[in-house]
Amino acid sequence: MIDDSWYRSVTGFAQTLPWLSGPAVAFSEYAIFLIFPAFLAIGWWLRTRGVDTAARVLWVPCAVVLAYGVDWLLKITIAEPRPCRALAGVHPLLPCDAPTVYSFPSNHTVAVAAFAAAVFLVRRRWGVYATIFAVLVGFSRVYIGAHYPHDVLGGAAVGTAIAFLGVPLHPYLVAFSRRAVDAFGSRVAARRATPEDPGMDMAVEETEEERS
Repeated sequence: MIDDSWYRSVTGFAQTLPWLSGPAVAFSEYAIFLIFPAFLAIGWWLRTRGVDTAARVLWVPCAVVLAYGVDWLLKITIAEPRPCRALAGVHPLLPCDAPTVYSFPSNHTVAVAAFAAAVFLVRRRWGVYATIFAVLVGFSRVYIGAHYPHDVLGGAAVGTAIAFLGVPLHPYLVAFSRRAVDAFGSRVAARRATPEDPGMDMAVEETEEERS
């Protein structure tokens, strides 16, 4: 199969660069955790934005969690063995996972693809950077021998599709965010309001140009 040939070519190339093995494994296994500080940074930026933007930011972690759940269901349903167990004569950079740790789709790729696509809905420029990050993570999963190329492509498709559910769901997310902001604002106003300080100023909504 072509996919098997690509897998062997990429992992064979990895064997010719032993100095890169450690950094490649570390990046492939742990770069996914960079999602969390990135989301915190986006949340910090959100504090000066309005409800519409808040709804888009709220969808980012929701998309990642939902995509990861769909990935898990697909894995246990399809139950495709890892390439290191299905192909003879391959040498991944990591020890082969247990037989019950399945291959399709790549959960790392699903998560970073969902993150990148959801961030694109918040701010397109950031989405481009996040997409480059997702592509690097996806390629690294093949490079270290953990996945076939089709595992990564399938994971990217699943993650992106789940993230773009945020488009039809946006009105509901806006309504939820508005209720949350109103409830929070009411509580703060009740504690802090004085004749000179009647409450919180409303955040200014972001224009379409600012999201690009």
